[in-house]
Amino acid sequence: MVLPQQIIQETIERYQTRSASRDRNFRKLSLGSVLNVDTPERVNRRLERIARNPVATSILSAAKISIDNLSTEEFNRIVQERILGQRDLMSISYLEYGLRVSRSICRIILRSRSGRVVGYGTGCMVSPRLLLTNNHVLSSIEEATSALAEFNYQSSTDGQMLQSSAYELDPITFFITNKDLDYSLVAVKEKPNGLSLSEFGWNPLIEEQGKVILGEYLNIIQHPGGEPKQVALRENQLVDLLDDFLHYQTDTAPGSSGSPVFNDQWEVVGLHHSGVPKMDEQGNYLTIDGSIWTPAMGEDRIAWIANEGVRVSRIVEDIKKQQNLSQIQRNLRSQLFDGSQPLKPIVPTKNDKQTMNNNINNGIVTWTIPLQVSVSFGQASIASSTQPSSVTVSPTPDSQVINTQQPAAELPDIEGDSELHAQLRQLQRLRQGEISYYDEAQDKRDRDQYYSEILSELNSLNKSKLYNRLQQLLKTTHKKQLSYDPKQHLYPWVDVQPDLKIRSIYSQLEFTPEQIIKEDLQIEKMRAFRLQEIMLKESLTTAKLIENVNVLEANLPFNCEHVVPQSWFGKAMPMRGDLHHLFACETQCNSFRSNSPFTDFPDFSEAIRNNCGKSENQKFEPGFGKGEAARATLYFLLRYPGFINNSNQEYKPENLEILLDWHKKYPVTEHEKHRNAAIASSQKQGNRNPLIDFPEWADLIDFRLGIG
Repeated sequence: MVLPQQIIQETIERYQTRSASRDRNFRKLSLGSVLNVDTPERVNRRLERIARNPVATSILSAAKISIDNLSTEEFNRIVQERILGQRDLMSISYLEYGLRVSRSICRIILRSRSGRVVGYGTGCMVSPRLLLTNNHVLSSIEEATSALAEFNYQSSTDGQMLQSSAYELDPITFFITNKDLDYSLVAVKEKPNGLSLSEFGWNPLIEEQGKVILGEYLNIIQHPGGEPKQVALRENQLVDLLDDFLHYQTDTAPGSSGSPVFNDQWEVVGLHHSGVPKMDEQGNYLTIDGSIWTPAMGEDRIAWIANEGVRVSRIVEDIKKQQNLSQIQRNLRSQLFDGSQPLKPIVPTKNDKQTMNNNINNGIVTWTIPLQVSVSFGQASIASSTQPSSVTVSPTPDSQVINTQQPAAELPDIEGDSELHAQLRQLQRLRQGEISYYDEAQDKRDRDQYYSEILSELNSLNKSKLYNRLQQLLKTTHKKQLSYDPKQHLYPWVDVQPDLKIRSIYSQLEFTPEQIIKEDLQIEKMRAFRLQEIMLKESLTTAKLIENVNVLEANLPFNCEHVVPQSWFGKAMPMRGDLHHLFACETQCNSFRSNSPFTDFPDFSEAIRNNCGKSENQKFEPGFGKGEAARATLYFLLRYPGFINNSNQEYKPENLEILLDWHKKYPVTEHEKHRNAAIASSQKQGNRNPLIDFPEWADLIDFRLGIG
């Protein structure tokens, strides 16, 4: 799961502002005693908790030490040495308890609406039915509905993968999320013919203070980058405590999003959510070999200097304060805090029974602990500092959605939008077989009439003259200059595929037209709400206002791709609303491409990322849609000469060969012909794309004249 840049930036800012406090803690740690770093009150609470902790008790018991016979000084010394790990030797029970709690930790498989895997995270059962992970892993009920929780996805000591078990999530029954604390709590469905969830146990969330103090080492059990379960064992030292967050120093690698962070008694003390990358003076992220990092390298190449987790006590506080829960939801929440969870025994599955027998022999546990952690560069998610923290509890029959600080994203009544309603009615007629998707014979007649003058003198036109004639034709027949409104002009009819679905141009992710219209309506409503908040801030200067609006648009983008990026033409009209270069594209691929020009990477077949394509050094090669994207860009060069600049950030004349090559390799599809005919209609723009109508003309046109 890729870390959203907004979360990383906020983590960096918190880390940098705490440098003085952190340096003070380091100086105290250098003096040798972990008990002298934190406040006396917190240290006393920690010692009191250790005295009654079963893992700590077993360690003392194994060493034949009785607490009752110890003085305060002796107890503190033994706790520091044996329990807080200031020496290397640990009781074997430490590993046995860790192995048991690890069963409750699962890989979260993030899937699209069509079931395609789009990323991974880590989660942990914290009650018999509830799973905890990050908000940036599962930020909505919709995302949780498509996701799976996969338990026992791990290898045995002989290197063989064990039999895993995947469970659907149940956000309709229970879903709470908070963006500021970056957590989501969601119900998991039992499997009728599978292992009961109780077989994997759960790790209770403890609000009580005393679970950890500054200087202690922490453990993270995780599925980094969706890989089999791994453990970062005592590789992270707690170096700072903030109101809501923990900072723990590491020289290895970051944790996986949504991983539980444990103390040495295997109590959950935090929820891992971000890392602090090493940077140069210009703010560039650095790799482990000291070079400047780029997104195409993957996050496993970043040199991380620290990790950040959310304090579990703050998460518990937030969960407890939620109101207006149904009885079912109150019952599920109460199971978080009833203290009834015993440590589950290690239950071997059919494939790992012999392994477990070999692992545990006469009280000795053998553990293979992979300390190398790698995180794959996954899908970017929408994260905005302008969006208020919200806590949402999903509805059940006797409850309502609660959204404490923002309006509910309800679907507005489209009956009042006559054009949108007419197009949806047209789509329904198509589904019922009353009209055809594409009338090829009629389209050829319309095409020949449109180009009649040019066709009559085509043989006498050289490349520059044909360019000029086409440019003038496209301009004069562009009768209706549409506003930028893809939910009205693009999705209901223009971008519909022959199977009546909408497909993202770069990834082929599928939507129904109604799905993508609804999603953009929700985004539009949220943007309007956030824009109103921005406009009401009287202290904003004009420059700051523009900056805020740009950030808002970047973080709440519509599911629409401008094949020629808007920044290249300053979001001006009519280019912004020109349907010939607008295509459906889910926000993740849209953000991933950014405003990079197209290119051909020599190693592209080995580097496709989540079907969107490859992005490196401000260049982008899409996973799909190359022919459509090329023809749309060539149309733009004809219709709007000079708006694509001759620069490394846009296109130079030599870059046209890439577009022309894609145009030839990927022939015009029925979908493109349908689009072209629909856009050319009197209800839309009125003009056409010559590269779709006459693909062979590509070699007869001097497209260099369109580059400024």
